[in-house]
Amino acid sequence: MSKQFSDLGINVELVQSLADIQISVPTDIQKKVIPLILNQKEDLVVLAKTGTGKTAAFGLPLLQLIDTKSSKVQAIILVPTRELGQQIHASLFSFASNTPDISIAVVCGGIPIKPQIERLKSDTHIVVATPGRLADLVNRSAVDIKGISYLVLDEADEMVSSLKEGLDSIIKEIPKSRRTLLFTATMPGPIKQLVQNYMSKHIIQAEADMSTIGHQGIDHQYVVVEPIEKLDVLLHFLNSRPGERGIIFCKTKAAVNKLAKNLAINRFSSGAIHGSLTQGIRDRIMGQFRAGSINILVATDLAARGIDVKEISYVVNYHLPDTYDTYVHRSGRTARAGAKGLSLTILQKEEAKDIADFEKELGIVFKQLKKADAQSIIENNGLIWAKKIFKTKPDHTLSEEFRNKIKTVFHHLTKEELIEKILANHLAQTGSGKPDTEDTKLHKNK
Repeated sequence: MSKQFSDLGINVELVQSLADIQISVPTDIQKKVIPLILNQKEDLVVLAKTGTGKTAAFGLPLLQLIDTKSSKVQAIILVPTRELGQQIHASLFSFASNTPDISIAVVCGGIPIKPQIERLKSDTHIVVATPGRLADLVNRSAVDIKGISYLVLDEADEMVSSLKEGLDSIIKEIPKSRRTLLFTATMPGPIKQLVQNYMSKHIIQAEADMSTIGHQGIDHQYVVVEPIEKLDVLLHFLNSRPGERGIIFCKTKAAVNKLAKNLAINRFSSGAIHGSLTQGIRDRIMGQFRAGSINILVATDLAARGIDVKEISYVVNYHLPDTYDTYVHRSGRTARAGAKGLSLTILQKEEAKDIADFEKELGIVFKQLKKADAQSIIENNGLIWAKKIFKTKPDHTLSEEFRNKIKTVFHHLTKEELIEKILANHLAQTGSGKPDTEDTKLHKNK
């Protein structure tokens, strides 16, 4: 018989809140971590990928441990991005729906600070924050964190590398007696250093199944292409998965913009996010992606942190990541909450040799996907062209006389004949048509 949340020590009010949002069976990492937080006193390091239920693993016991009779801030949850902070805040809010005395605030960068200062004037038990914004609020004396009991570092591997300055200033402000709970998908050198510098000597470690960490349910594939074929191969792949949601990762902001423009030109339902976009634009694109208004997100690695959408069917590495850790984070966007997913990497010939290193380091197996042949690419591009025509809005500014002249040219053709001629013209214009027509044969024989 599988364990329930009550078996792990979670109280009746929280269990009822979980039932209200149709969560009844704890995940593997929740089974391991919840009792440790509730029953032990030591610092905790948890190695688990996103999508395994980490938020509930630390969120539920934290909510239970909060002393609602006290009005002071008792727990800080630090996250690398505003998107992740907002998601954690929303999850904690839903978990605490039957415990209304608990007050949770989210304070992240990218939006005006004054409303956050006003919010923190009210009693607050848990603060979810990005390090830079929290450090700013502490400097302004807008929040007192000197008496906290719990510090949670979520997706710490990303936070240490990119937001170290804010993190350091916060750790200097909080009491040494606090309990630190660190969650990370990978254990690079900076994380090991952080554990050594800022956590107690006696720590408890918990981890997901290390033989497959970050890869449960993910089908890892790669395809080798010539540089000139890269976009066409991607478009062929995307057209083979209509209606499915996915994320395409690029190394640079410029590459994200260029690819997003190409997808838009070819009328794919897509959007782009990267660090140079305003927070308002990023929020709008993410809102559209979560709502299903767009199916494809083109993103840089940091911008994609905190995307917790269960129905992501695939991720595409349009550029091979520089590190193994980055690959874990990218592929971890799919196959969430027990679902299946695909991680496809598009490689150039000189990069193919690197696959063996990724397999060895991460303990996974990549399958080579056969590249679409030239005819399939031609047909796929023709289909994209046809869809672009279908989605083109008529130009109502044209004169009726001109319209009638055009209609006269085509009036004797059937629908099938017109389609055949337009398609032949398109293939000829793009250089995709078959060259040996009767006219070219005659020309060769002269």
